[in-house]
Amino acid sequence: MLDDKARTTLEPGTYRAQELIDTGILEIGDGYRAKNSELGNEGMPFARAANINDGFHFGQADRFPSTNIARVGAKLSQPGDVVFTSKGTVGRFAFVTEDTEQFVYSPQLCYWRSTDHQTLLPSFLYFWMQSGDFLNQIGYLKGQTDMADYVSLRDQRGMAVTFPCLSQQTEIAAVLGTIEARISLLRQTNITLEAIAQALFKSWFIDFDPVHAKAEGRKPDGMDAATAALFPDSFENSPLGPIPQGWHTGGLGTVSGNPRKQAKPEQVDPATPYFGLEHLPRKSIALGDHGTAQGLVSGKFWFERSDILFGKLRPTFHKVGLAPSRGICSTDILVLRPTRAAFQSFLLMHASSDALIDYAARLSNGAKMPRSSWKDVSGYPIPIPPDSLGDTFNRHVEPLLERILTNVETARPLSELRDTLLPRLISGKLRLPEAQTLIEEATP
Repeated sequence: MLDDKARTTLEPGTYRAQELIDTGILEIGDGYRAKNSELGNEGMPFARAANINDGFHFGQADRFPSTNIARVGAKLSQPGDVVFTSKGTVGRFAFVTEDTEQFVYSPQLCYWRSTDHQTLLPSFLYFWMQSGDFLNQIGYLKGQTDMADYVSLRDQRGMAVTFPCLSQQTEIAAVLGTIEARISLLRQTNITLEAIAQALFKSWFIDFDPVHAKAEGRKPDGMDAATAALFPDSFENSPLGPIPQGWHTGGLGTVSGNPRKQAKPEQVDPATPYFGLEHLPRKSIALGDHGTAQGLVSGKFWFERSDILFGKLRPTFHKVGLAPSRGICSTDILVLRPTRAAFQSFLLMHASSDALIDYAARLSNGAKMPRSSWKDVSGYPIPIPPDSLGDTFNRHVEPLLERILTNVETARPLSELRDTLLPRLISGKLRLPEAQTLIEEATP
């Protein structure tokens, strides 16, 4: 903490990060360079950039054994840290709360840590780092090397940081926190909806639970008689092993096409939504963030609402999502569309499954940045049910998918409002009552 003398010499304003560090207000650090032999399946999460996406996702993170935690030193998370992805996918943020599982920082991550909350409020710092003020600086810095995007600690310490008085910081954090909470609720709801869809898919088409139940003389759990009647009560042999009687096997291309219609720049409205790999979150079919066609050159492809976008570049595999609107995408994204409407949900669940991602990764080609292809993906072998069962599954899952798309459409203006409010609140051009009114108007 700062002494009284230091506090009086640093009034609200704009300072280099290094000045804040020198006066004991801010700490900036990066992660621990762990050897593979140091990581395991138990201990604290070893957080990488892939684990930071609209919050923390440690489900499949490597773990750093607690017995060796002394090696890490200060590179452990603390409540109030603002986490910043500084290598590769630069510009993702997360905020460490009291409820966040403590983790070890990897070199892909940096943390900004306020050490004087009376001068720089951690929650304000989190929102400020997502503002144009900060993002414009990292946009300039991250492409200075010929390698992957990277913002060094030295560069970060030279960045300009702007903060108002503490009462204004508190007000701004409260207003933006309200928006953040609503966006977070929508995202968490989408995670739950997707999990329900995936669980039903796994039960019906991977584990064949209804068939096993009928073969054992039991009624399938949680299923009406009409749906149960669509499943056989026995199995038959196939190249994939036992599959339900009457089903057949084939490649994913049996139920999916790859409509690659090139988007000519002169025929594309600049406001048309554009999805690149950077806009697709990992392990989530809900696609919220996107760019626009403004300034894009040739080599893009059209997709329609509810098409399935599949990232085919190996480092970004498991970026698969449901298109929320018509738009264009990069050449590193495959567009999947069911050959029959009855298989829309069936296709989406397969396309976003771990099994297909692993299959595509094994077949990817290329030295520096291996890619999968439509040929690879379309050849993925699957058991294929009758159309009637595909249609029934679609009728069960389609309302969940529509709700996911609705939540995405609801969250987007809230995100835009959050981003536009911050500079106006900092400058004093917008007051708390006005901001609260705007939030209410933007919320259904």
